[in-house]
Amino acid sequence: MNRVVLDASALMAVINREAGAEMLTPEIMSAAAASTVNLAEVHGKLVLRGFSRDDAWAAANGTVHEAVAFTAEQAKTAGDLVIQTRALGLSLGDRACLALGIVLRAPVYTADRAWKNLKLGIRIHVIR
Repeated sequence: MNRVVLDASALMAVINREAGAEMLTPEIMSAAAASTVNLAEVHGKLVLRGFSRDDAWAAANGTVHEAVAFTAEQAKTAGDLVIQTRALGLSLGDRACLALGIVLRAPVYTADRAWKNLKLGIRIHVIR
């Protein structure tokens, strides 16, 4: 399987065993990549929930097959997406995830239903 990209909401669904996590099969997870921006977001959420810093990082980073550093190309792409995504209220982390999907030409998995109607030239899978 080619790489797939997970956003922070999909990562949290897996970590918390939330509804929709079952859609992220072992095959999908074995090809899962995430932006380091999204890993920072998940790490921070887990620390705020009381995880130790080390346990939070292990949970966030251990969920994906590949952590992809946020590059200048992804930063430009994420910035370019602001006009298309502003009405949906997408954050920088959201746009970083989408930018990674665009740069890798890989499908993106999210739990954020607002992404369903985005037309960005990549496939977006909403897990719930």
